[in-house]
Amino acid sequence: MSKKTILIVDDDMDYLFQMKKKVENLGFDVVTAEGQYEAENLIQSFKPDLCILDLMMENDDSGFILSYKIKRKYPEVPIIIATAVTAETGISFDVRSEEDRLWIKADLYMDKGIRSDQLQREINKLLKL
Repeated sequence: MSKKTILIVDDDMDYLFQMKKKVENLGFDVVTAEGQYEAENLIQSFKPDLCILDLMMENDDSGFILSYKIKRKYPEVPIIIATAVTAETGISFDVRSEEDRLWIKADLYMDKGIRSDQLQREINKLLKL
């Protein structure tokens, strides 16, 4: 069985590097993008098995827009939005209700500071491993 490939998109280079290493250590291949526009170009010719997206990148809603575009092209690809928006703004989002899932095209929302065991559990759940 070939390794699953996870796309990680974040404009914080340090966080992107740390997440890449964390996900690789969980046994996945990783492709990274430094923002919404770079990721949009990538997904034109590349279908990831799962995506982990930051929310606030070039724009405050870049993660939501990217999530929408990925789901429109690859509806079956699970998406995790990993963000510090709640800590930074006090605004919290979730995707537990059907109403929220209608406009937030993500499968899971996680606050940054994700532990490796927590991340592995959620990725495995979303990829049905």
